[in-house]
Amino acid sequence: MRDLSPLSPGTFVAASRERSITIGRHKISDKTDAFVIAEIGHNHQGSLEKAKELFHSAYMAGAHAVKLQKRHNKTLFTRAFYDKPYENENSFGSTYGRHREALEFGRREYAELAELARKLKMEFIATAFDFRSADFLREFDLAAYKIASGDLKTLPLIQRVAKLGKPVILSSGGGTMEEIRNACRTALEVNPYLVLLHCVATYPNQAHELNLHMITTLREEFPQVVIGLSDHYNGIAMAPVAYVLGARVFEKHFTLNRAWKGTDNAFSLEPIGLHKMLRDLRRTREALGDGVKRVLPQEAEAIRKMGKSLVASRDLPAGAVLRKADIAMKSPGTGLDPSHFDALIGRKTRRALKQDECLSLDALDQERR
Repeated sequence: MRDLSPLSPGTFVAASRERSITIGRHKISDKTDAFVIAEIGHNHQGSLEKAKELFHSAYMAGAHAVKLQKRHNKTLFTRAFYDKPYENENSFGSTYGRHREALEFGRREYAELAELARKLKMEFIATAFDFRSADFLREFDLAAYKIASGDLKTLPLIQRVAKLGKPVILSSGGGTMEEIRNACRTALEVNPYLVLLHCVATYPNQAHELNLHMITTLREEFPQVVIGLSDHYNGIAMAPVAYVLGARVFEKHFTLNRAWKGTDNAFSLEPIGLHKMLRDLRRTREALGDGVKRVLPQEAEAIRKMGKSLVASRDLPAGAVLRKADIAMKSPGTGLDPSHFDALIGRKTRRALKQDECLSLDALDQERR
């Protein structure tokens, strides 16, 4: 029997020493832009046409991937849970099982959506909730597979999905560090291609629940694994913060209308919101820079306008010995800058100077009096 005791921090080994992963056409590392997954889930409401529209809209917003969820409901749920009455404003069936079946896509829908994703040059990803769903999804050559937070402890499923050989994206909502270590180890034992998402399994997340510093914790714990964020926050403000902390893969629920029927739509992003989140993530990477201080040519005019020069505070005759009161610091910064102030005290003027005239070394004796 395989030992499932927790590992010590830093003991995971990936295929490469670099913290990077390739998902489909996209290499993701600390040096790259964020990789953004539009989580459609079941926001398509069981409609293939709505799903296609969601794919197109996610593409237009700039998402790199689209993601669905796959369940084999009759084997996933107990009979009592499947037959449990489920009549509410978000229900698509009289029982929970019928509700889930109404939202489920089969081979025809997945085949058409996989082809659409290929045409759009978007990565197609799906969550497998059970063995049969994992085997079903294998037919469609997905770019990656997702393991939901609820399956963090379902190690046999994690192992089964990891053995498919594609990147595994693992959410960590509701899990302890020990459970996260065990799940990661289970995947990495058979597949080095892992993304670990910090996640809080509340829908939507409240700001005080997010604990984004967990991104730093996960990066330190798993130094060769790409870390990301499964973002259930109601808005786009937290994604750039997470990027600064080191998250590089972002999963965000996506819809065409937040008022649509369904539990996920209310905290999903509409197309304009997803577009803005992607825009802000790109700007965040650009804004972080490399930490090397440079003087930019674009700064010159502002510094000239706001900077100061050393000027004569009054009309000065030739031969005047400069005192502090003879020197003023005034804008613009077109002349000798104020860092030379003390060095000018005691020097004699070689010629007469007008009030506000810039002081220059050429107009002064080189030696102090």
